[in-house]
Amino acid sequence: MLAEIKGLNEECGVFAIWGHEKAAEVAYYGLHALQHRGQEGAGIVSSDGAHLHVHKGIGLINEVFNQSEFSRLQGNAAIGHVRYATQGGGSYENVQPLVFRSQKSSMALAHNGNLVNAHALKHQLEAQGSILQTTSDTEVLAHLIKRSGHLDMDEAIAQALSMIKGAYAFAILTEDQLYVAQDPRGLRPLSIGMLGGAYVVSSETCAFDVIGASYIREVQPGELLIINEQGMTSKRFASPLQRTLCSMEYVYFSRPDSDLNGLNVHASRKKMGKELAKEAPVEADVVTGVPDSSISAAIGFSEATGIPYELGLIKNRYVGRTFIQPSQELREQGVKMKLSAVRGIVEGKRVVMVDDSIVRGTTSKRIVKLLKEAGAKEVHVRIASPPIVNPCYYGIDTSTKGELIAANYSVEEIRDLIEADSLAYLTTDGLKRSIIEKDSMENGICNACFTGNYPTEIYPDTVLPVEKV
Repeated sequence: MLAEIKGLNEECGVFAIWGHEKAAEVAYYGLHALQHRGQEGAGIVSSDGAHLHVHKGIGLINEVFNQSEFSRLQGNAAIGHVRYATQGGGSYENVQPLVFRSQKSSMALAHNGNLVNAHALKHQLEAQGSILQTTSDTEVLAHLIKRSGHLDMDEAIAQALSMIKGAYAFAILTEDQLYVAQDPRGLRPLSIGMLGGAYVVSSETCAFDVIGASYIREVQPGELLIINEQGMTSKRFASPLQRTLCSMEYVYFSRPDSDLNGLNVHASRKKMGKELAKEAPVEADVVTGVPDSSISAAIGFSEATGIPYELGLIKNRYVGRTFIQPSQELREQGVKMKLSAVRGIVEGKRVVMVDDSIVRGTTSKRIVKLLKEAGAKEVHVRIASPPIVNPCYYGIDTSTKGELIAANYSVEEIRDLIEADSLAYLTTDGLKRSIIEKDSMENGICNACFTGNYPTEIYPDTVLPVEKV
């Protein structure tokens, strides 16, 4: 049964820039910083003021692009995207940015998140004569914009955004303007910065550091930014609701050097480890974290308990994240290629293995086995997030409870399945204490995968199994 349970996949990364003479090149480096958010496809669309130029493909950003591509990506504005396929498969036509051309103008869209009413809107659009070219939910917005009837692009986009539900951070590029939008609950991260006189937008602030940009602020829930030669204008397309930023951004998805909602991700993960140590102490000799996303929590656990932190697991830097591999066979082989246990550190020791989450269970079982094969006397697994017992409909490919080990087994049963000596999870209260200091409009989080309390309405006819490559 356990062998059938697969690993976790994440959403996508969006980057945009306006007002830089080498916009496409800057976008390339920005996407490099966001590569961890998607490894199946990448693309950049630039604007020279009169035309949109596009290059995209399947694979990593450095596989899709070479130096010759940038001579064709002319202009001082660009949007880019790195993709993991949630809604819509990994075929070329679904790789973003999506480009739509008409007689009067063109537009390109890049999207992070998932629209929970996409299927209902697709049925409506098709009934009205639209012909959809992709299986991606992102395409829905383009059709809504063109069918709005507004001559003014700003109003057309605002009206279209008001019709979609779910999680979304959008960058929309036309020949003469850049539009940036955040859903009314701010489920997905999106920030704006400056690079000299150029505006830059990114799913994570780590991209600003890579390109040398300065952070300005987060795009606000329900906000539409319009950036053009006159500067940047902000307007509301929806009233902001209680902020519910995805808690898994803190737990796993975002890079440790990014800041979310004013909090550094590394610092938040250390707090998770300290809270976990208070809630689930254990007698042990060494603490180790599963590279890379769990190291911060492992350091926090070590500091709180006084148990030495050691590099008990080493990651092969030339192997991508195993769960992003498109087949289960490659994923299973990838675990051994990806990690090695350090025998000199763990042999004969009682080891605390800190990981950020257990979703489907196979990876945890193999890591426990690696440590024991290297001579660990005991392996105590501590998870720096609560059990994931509910599907996510906002851009992470856990669309059914059948995929989730914690929804089908007790903690003790999971411990037995992964062959650990003990297993404990961080509580939801412990997670909240690590991420937010108080409940407020500015710093609420979405914990639906842990609690089942979804921040938006879920449309039963739109919740379909995630398509796989």
